[in-house]
Order: sequence, then C-alpha cells, then structure tokens
Amino acid sequence: MRHYYTYILTNVHHTVLYVGMSNNPKRRADEHFKPGHYCFTARFRVNKLVYYEVFETPMEAIRREKQLKAGPRAQKLRLVEGMNPRWNDLYAIL
Repeated sequence: MRHYYTYILTNVHHTVLYVGMSNNPKRRADEHFKPGHYCFTARFRVNKLVYYEVFETPMEAIRREKQLKAGPRAQKLRLVEGMNPRWNDLYAIL
C-alpha cells in the first residue's frame, strides 16, 4: 500500500516553517534541499524535516496540507514540539 505524507520543513534557527505534501517525502526533501533550487525553501535555507503525518490517500494528505498552511504558526509549532520536542531532523527515519 502506498502512503502519502504531509510534512513540515524548517531552517537551522527554526524561524521558517514550510508545509508540503508528497508520496515520497525523502525525495521531495532532497528536491527542496538541492543547491541551486530556486524556490521558497532555497531562499530561506530550509534544510530539516521536523514533522510529518502519514495518510492512506492523497486527498487526505492534501486536505491536511491545506489545513496546516491556512492555520497559525502557533499550531504548527505545537505539532512539531508534540512529535519532535528537540526539533531533530527526521529525514533519516523515513
């Protein structure tokens, strides 16, 4: 069975939170972290996966992504700190 992920990426100082969705979060994170990739994540030096949720359908993951993007920063901070209080990079465990 294929899984779909909604995730939060951040930078070294945790000042930027980027929310995304993918069926392969490692590959997608690699794309975000790639040097010369000119987008939001490159501009703000986003380099760490700190939160994710797993879903069975892409629609569930997309719905959650939109919900998190529309929500306040404080909500995202609570999610990260609830799952990953030390803000460790979770890239390796996926």
